[in-house]
Amino acid sequence: MIESLARLGWDDDREGAFEPERQRGLEPARVVAQHRGAWEVRTATDERTATLGGRLRYDSLVASDLPAVGDWVGVAGPQIQVVLPRRQVLVRRAPDADAVEQVLAANVETVVIVTSANRDFNLRRLERLVALAWESGGEPLVVVSNGDLVADVDGFVEHVGSVAPGVPVLGVSVPAGIGLGTLLAHLRPGRTVAFVGSSGVGKSTLINALAGREVIRTAEIREDDARGRHTTIGRELHVLNGGWLLIDTPGIREVGLWATEEGLERTFGDIADVAAGCRFGDCRHEHEPGCAVRQAIHDGRLDRARLNAHRKLEREVARVERARDPRARAEEARRWRMIQKSVNAHMTRRYGQDR
Repeated sequence: MIESLARLGWDDDREGAFEPERQRGLEPARVVAQHRGAWEVRTATDERTATLGGRLRYDSLVASDLPAVGDWVGVAGPQIQVVLPRRQVLVRRAPDADAVEQVLAANVETVVIVTSANRDFNLRRLERLVALAWESGGEPLVVVSNGDLVADVDGFVEHVGSVAPGVPVLGVSVPAGIGLGTLLAHLRPGRTVAFVGSSGVGKSTLINALAGREVIRTAEIREDDARGRHTTIGRELHVLNGGWLLIDTPGIREVGLWATEEGLERTFGDIADVAAGCRFGDCRHEHEPGCAVRQAIHDGRLDRARLNAHRKLEREVARVERARDPRARAEEARRWRMIQKSVNAHMTRRYGQDR
């Protein structure tokens, strides 16, 4: 039994932690697909459609408490009774909702960020995806697809690496057969890998080439804007040749961060390294004397656009944190009330009560 679960990523640590659940009659299973109100789960002996047990449904306060593809769960017959603790979780902020998180995949050891060398390439979006991957607890890996579309693949890969310090960046071309072997070497047996990226970057084509068969249906890229059509409409876990496990995700149009500062610190580690040389520890890199970051920008060692992107994402994460934390929201509201009160007092002193 344990051997068959191992193909899905089960290990001794999970087995030991699950013993209390076995004592109350549950068996372990992994969520391999999600539908509206139901989940496909795979146990050591079969695959079945399952729904939520009453206690789990009652205890789930937010959507992220519910099972997601990649989760390990405890089942009794056709019901999921418990979601086991996640070691890693790939989440983003739900579109148009600062205080809502959306789980893309759970228990993912490697996050493969696929970007394309075509004209849809965007460094700022790539930075967001790298931050998303670091925050998940998994290991990011950037793949530049369609490498045959650029004359200097190595130069393009180096350019991409400038916004992903410390992250392996691989150039790949499926038609030319470039880089597939190197990428496969990163996908080890028993490890779960999630592929993320926007539509049209070639995720489905790349996955099928790595799998040696059509796992994901593909569609042509539109010629007018170099964007692809959605071919993945849901999330599903596949066990592939070589023993690694794949979770493909639909193309991400909006990469809203749901993160603490850790993901940003690792994504913008190059800025943090330079900032260590600033005269003041709380330097904002604006007008302070002895600012190493502004000097690095002046010298051409740092890109001003990257610093601006960092500031933008810091503000976004701070806004999400306030939206998640009622106390922070109240403090922000109090701060603005004090500002407004000060402005009103100033206007009264200057222009009088009947201004």
